[in-house]
Amino acid sequence: MNLHRFTAALALLALCTALAASLAQAQALPDRIAKSKVLKIGVNAIYPPMEYRDPESGKLVGFDIDLANALAKELGVTIAWQEAGFDQLLPSLTTGRIDLILSGLSDNPERRATADFIDYLNSGAQFFTSVSRKDINQAEDLCGKTVGTSRSTTFPNDVKNWSDTHCVGAGKPAIKVEGTNDNAAARSELKQGRLDAAAQGSETVPYVMVLEPGVYKSIGAPFGGVPQGIAFTKADVLLRDAVLAAFKKVLASGAYTAIIAKWNLQASAVKQAAVNGAPTKP
Repeated sequence: MNLHRFTAALALLALCTALAASLAQAQALPDRIAKSKVLKIGVNAIYPPMEYRDPESGKLVGFDIDLANALAKELGVTIAWQEAGFDQLLPSLTTGRIDLILSGLSDNPERRATADFIDYLNSGAQFFTSVSRKDINQAEDLCGKTVGTSRSTTFPNDVKNWSDTHCVGAGKPAIKVEGTNDNAAARSELKQGRLDAAAQGSETVPYVMVLEPGVYKSIGAPFGGVPQGIAFTKADVLLRDAVLAAFKKVLASGAYTAIIAKWNLQASAVKQAAVNGAPTKP
């Protein structure tokens, strides 16, 4: 084989390799998404800084929104956001109204019974109260008091477990857990004096304190830590794996780090991708 033929053969091999890679990427998505180029994502946009509507523009903004856009770029799709109440997100996923959930959703064993998760952020519950409550300065001061938290999250159970260990286990009265419609409702009831304290995600409390300076104070350290995950139906393995590959690229490129820094979530950042709590290879 002369030099020209050898060079041509190498060029043909490179072209075939590129075409195969392109074809593999196109086949990585389920047919319904590969054809439409649209990814339907469920979101409950009342959880700053994860997802919320900007008061001035009315646009969806937040960490999850930026992460979804970075993933969509890698996947070559556009996003159709589907807003719903938090307690309707998993039912919407099960019935096929949405392709996945990216909305500050905790990955826990109970939810893994019906969904798979790509874990992308570390989280935990955080107690906080009004700065005017001089009688509450440490978490143990909440024993026997009423703590509000969103009933559609894992936080009610997290608070109960903490109370069983640190209050009841120490011979003190249990915390009275008051379920609210959402975190915003818990904060509203706290300001009205109907609650002694509240609990919500550790990644959101610092943002709320910046948003409403001089109103709240954190109590104790985060507890009951669980990762936040992108949720898929058990049957949608193809989509899960395609998004996982995209997330690994976002991690490797530095885009994830930039989004983390933008929303001041460095303490909650993950080092590598995980599926259902189990780390995956880079």
